[in-house]
Amino acid sequence: MHIGKKILIFIVGFCLPAVVLVSYCLGSWYDHRVELLRQDGVNRELANIQQQFQIDVDRLGFLTNIYALPLSLLQDTQLKNLESSWHDSSVSAHLSWYILRQGELQTFFPNEQAFPNDNLREIANAVTEADEQRVEGAYLVDNQAYVVTAVRSAPNQYVLLVRQLVDSDLLEYAQALLVAKVSMSHSASVTPSIEGIHSEVIEVPSLLKNTPVYLQVQFSDGPFQEVRFKLDWVSMGFILLGAFIVGLGYIWLRRGLLKPFKKLMQQLALVDPMASVYQPVTAEGNEELEVLASRVNSLLARIYQQKERAKITLESIAEAVILTDVDARVIYMNPRAESLLDMASCYAINQSLASLLKAGDQLNQAVFTCIHLGGSAPQVAKIKLLTANPRIMERSISNLRNHDKEIIGTVVVLRDITQEELLKRQLQKRADFDSITSLLNRQAFDERLPRFANDAKTIAVCYLDLEQFKLINDSCGHAAGDRMLAMVAKVMQACLGPQELLARLGGDEFGLVMCNRSALSVVQLLKQISAQVSLQVLNDKNCNYKVGLSIGIAFGRAPYINAQELLKDADIACLAAKAKGANQIHIYDDKDKELTYQRNAPKWAVRIAQAIEENELILYYQPIRGLGSGPQRQRMEILLRIQEPCGRILAPAQFIAAAERFKLMPEIDKEVIRKAFLWLSLHPVLWPDHCISINLSGNSLGAEGMVEYIAQQQRIFDIPSQCICFEITETTAIQNRNRGMEMLKQLRKLGFSFALDDFGSGFASYGYLRELPVDYVKIDGCFVKNLAVNAKDYAIVKSIQDVCRVMGIETVAEFVENQDIIDRLQTIGINYAQGYAIGRPQPLSLYREQYEMGLAQRA
Repeated sequence: MHIGKKILIFIVGFCLPAVVLVSYCLGSWYDHRVELLRQDGVNRELANIQQQFQIDVDRLGFLTNIYALPLSLLQDTQLKNLESSWHDSSVSAHLSWYILRQGELQTFFPNEQAFPNDNLREIANAVTEADEQRVEGAYLVDNQAYVVTAVRSAPNQYVLLVRQLVDSDLLEYAQALLVAKVSMSHSASVTPSIEGIHSEVIEVPSLLKNTPVYLQVQFSDGPFQEVRFKLDWVSMGFILLGAFIVGLGYIWLRRGLLKPFKKLMQQLALVDPMASVYQPVTAEGNEELEVLASRVNSLLARIYQQKERAKITLESIAEAVILTDVDARVIYMNPRAESLLDMASCYAINQSLASLLKAGDQLNQAVFTCIHLGGSAPQVAKIKLLTANPRIMERSISNLRNHDKEIIGTVVVLRDITQEELLKRQLQKRADFDSITSLLNRQAFDERLPRFANDAKTIAVCYLDLEQFKLINDSCGHAAGDRMLAMVAKVMQACLGPQELLARLGGDEFGLVMCNRSALSVVQLLKQISAQVSLQVLNDKNCNYKVGLSIGIAFGRAPYINAQELLKDADIACLAAKAKGANQIHIYDDKDKELTYQRNAPKWAVRIAQAIEENELILYYQPIRGLGSGPQRQRMEILLRIQEPCGRILAPAQFIAAAERFKLMPEIDKEVIRKAFLWLSLHPVLWPDHCISINLSGNSLGAEGMVEYIAQQQRIFDIPSQCICFEITETTAIQNRNRGMEMLKQLRKLGFSFALDDFGSGFASYGYLRELPVDYVKIDGCFVKNLAVNAKDYAIVKSIQDVCRVMGIETVAEFVENQDIIDRLQTIGINYAQGYAIGRPQPLSLYREQYEMGLAQRA
């Protein structure tokens, strides 16, 4: 409804009724006040009439008392004077004086005009019946009213004053002009009112106590009727004048406000929000409307600016944008969406989103779900767009809200990710598959291995390592090696079914998992694979190359299957297979101590590094006693132990192999050298006649920087070099012959001596012994421990002693466990002996105390 109609309805429906209602209420209030005034006047007049009547009664009673003097006292002359004065008095009008004797009534004055006898008789009877000293009151006989006062003047004699009340007498009681008539009756009922007159009653004193008498007063309402509110022409004139003024106000309001406002509204009605341009609105004749028009123009400018921005944004972005209503029907598409769907926007309007994209009902359901959830975060998923060229799209659905935050539709954004998905698949393939063999790589194998083994009752995890593959890489190059790897992978895959998992773990190593096969069938299949691999020949530059397989197997049975641990066990078993020779298969056995050591080697490597860092390496010593009679240095071999936090001492058998495997021996040797030099520096008293032997591993022999480290530690602790002898094994000395020879020469220049450990157990000959600059040879214990009972061992040890004596090298026998062996060694001429018969390993920290105790005992 227009505002003009609302204002008209307001004037006609509210203002004019309000004027009439106010006029009516004021008139009603005025009439009420007039009625209250009239009622107050009536009450006052009634009280006055009652008061005046009582005054008349009291006055007659007073006169009665005066005239009731004994008549015998009055002479004739006095009576005549009294009669004359009474008749001359104005009080005597309608008034008679009587004497009541013995029930007979006679006038007091002879010339007194008497009332009708019947009426007087009734009055006399009423006085006689009262039988009181004084009687007064009104009496009504035959509709004739009387006021009677009687005083007993003598026994059976009363003096009566009787006054007849006519209408004029009763009317004199009234003082106001409102009283129209006063009458007397025995009834208290009010005479029915006639127009302009109403009646009221007043009870007055009655001559007879049991017969009440009432004055009925009639009042005229004429004066009050004249002042009451009346809807006359004057009143109507004022009301019409008020309506006329209101009408003028409406006409002024219409011309000054409603017309300009209507014009402004007409301009606003012509504004099209979808148009590309807009016409500014104008307002005239009213400052407020001009301000309103200015604000509307500003708002329209912002709306069109935002619309243009949104339009430009939607048309310029690379993604397809589709707007839908709450029923998943299209209401807008940007140019990118039109190009993607090959459809103009006008043809897509009101189509279902699912039918437009040919994506099934799931897309519409996704729209409805997004609207139902009412969240602000977009719902992202992938869909396949079945266009002429099928594409993979990433669709994002967000809720579209109005200014009241109510959801009015959705925004669907489609981004073409076809190339991204293709690239992702390629990258995934590269990430999961080996580019050379097309097998799974190590990462993908580790991810799939647990899932592959979940449902298996039994599982066999195999670790396969190619033999002689390094020869191909070194001789023919890595390209030829890659061809051989591809050939090997192809034939291995050909031997397997879909229930087996094969992967290239790295380099020339492969992993194979078989489920629910017996150990026999696993071994047979692996032998078949090994045979097929052996048949593969790589021809390069007229040379043929073949490879073999070393295979380690670890079996697991449900429910105790840990696929990753089984792979570690298979790796350890593969190392054992390589140790056997080429094309060997080894099954992991957790009761094999050697395999257990190998399996625990990574843990021990970590433990060794921790022990070095936290200074948990402990030095032990084992004494080496001279067997000759001449003066000799006190000798001992430094041994290594690791102390656990609980205090338990670990023997070296477990961690030395791990340290050698993971190349930790140089660090261990350096820590042993540092601790041994430190201990020796703290006991200078031992320098003149002691020499300690320190083992150097094969990794340390010839290691870069080792000579410099030893020289640096000697300078730091300032110990004599003749107190130190380094022990190297025969095998390591020969394997690292060139580097070892250079290191031995440099250390010998510094004054250190050397011992060749485990001599005789390796494959060296006496020729190497002639080249090595060693001072001592430690005969391997395998020849010594049975020396007393085995003639061959005796002969070998004797031959070693004879050769060393000629070369000027002293000998040390290991594993000396009893006195018989000592006696035989002395017979042969061995210089030193070491073993349990000489002394067991003990902490180096206790040596000084035991040495001093031995000196004391010898003294």
